[in-house]
Amino acid sequence: MLFCPPTSHTVRDVFLSRSRDPTLNPMVGDVSITFRFSGEEEERCPVRRGLSPGIKAGSSRLLPPSSSRSSGGSFPPPPLIFRVIMGFGDLKSTSGLKVLNGFLAERSYIEGYVPSQADVAVFEAISTPPPGDLCHALRWYNHIKSYQSQKSSLPGVKKPLGQYGPSGVADTTSTSAPASKDDDEDDDIDLFGSDEEEDAEAARLKEERLAEYAAKKAKKPTLIAKSSILLDVKPWDDETDMAKLEECVRSIQMDGLVWGQSKLVPVGYGIKKLQISCVVEDDKVGTDILEEQITAFEDFVQSMDVAAFNKI
Repeated sequence: MLFCPPTSHTVRDVFLSRSRDPTLNPMVGDVSITFRFSGEEEERCPVRRGLSPGIKAGSSRLLPPSSSRSSGGSFPPPPLIFRVIMGFGDLKSTSGLKVLNGFLAERSYIEGYVPSQADVAVFEAISTPPPGDLCHALRWYNHIKSYQSQKSSLPGVKKPLGQYGPSGVADTTSTSAPASKDDDEDDDIDLFGSDEEEDAEAARLKEERLAEYAAKKAKKPTLIAKSSILLDVKPWDDETDMAKLEECVRSIQMDGLVWGQSKLVPVGYGIKKLQISCVVEDDKVGTDILEEQITAFEDFVQSMDVAAFNKI
């Protein structure tokens, strides 16, 4: 309740402040409002807490001239009562969600700059997620839903819905939904969702990604390990036909074996050895197999040695 002094002057400025004057009525409180009039005069009046005077600077409202400021007498001014109405309307309806969407257009949360119990209180009042065209409300709804396991630890204290939201819109959200036969035994509604459902969804997504990775890996060509080998094939003596010996060696054919260049290298006393290269796949051909098949030509080959072995 605001006690305005009667005056014929125009109210120029209004200041709301906390007064430390011990003479004020304790039933009124320690909040006062100061009026500055066009005649450079001031008047301080007590204001009841929780109510807003709603007076605009520069207004020309004239109170009844039952007395003047210069008379100094007591007067019972007519009380002006201003109540602040807050809320979102009915949050279970489209109109209420539109009010919430407009309220969140310039805000991240209902109150402050971090999630709080104010967000939880409004979230729990919404029966279904906002539609896609209400982008601000839907963004806020999905964000607060991600705090399902932390909602009890969020800061702040829950207050009635009528203490949140824009001014001028009364809260009309119903506190309870009409009961049905299917809902008689289920009074607890978990608007934050089920942990088990989310765990099952996460497991399904994990399996899908593993299957995609396995399919992608299967399409990737497998790297084949190969080696380059240089062999020394020695004859019995200087009378051995080296051309025939090389023909015998090259006649060895198997999967994963490719013969390369060759040359005759002098050993001594007129004897020459056959030095021949080949490329083999490690999983299919080994030096033991090559030695076994080359030394099988007993009429030409005395022995075989591996002169060089390099991985490709």
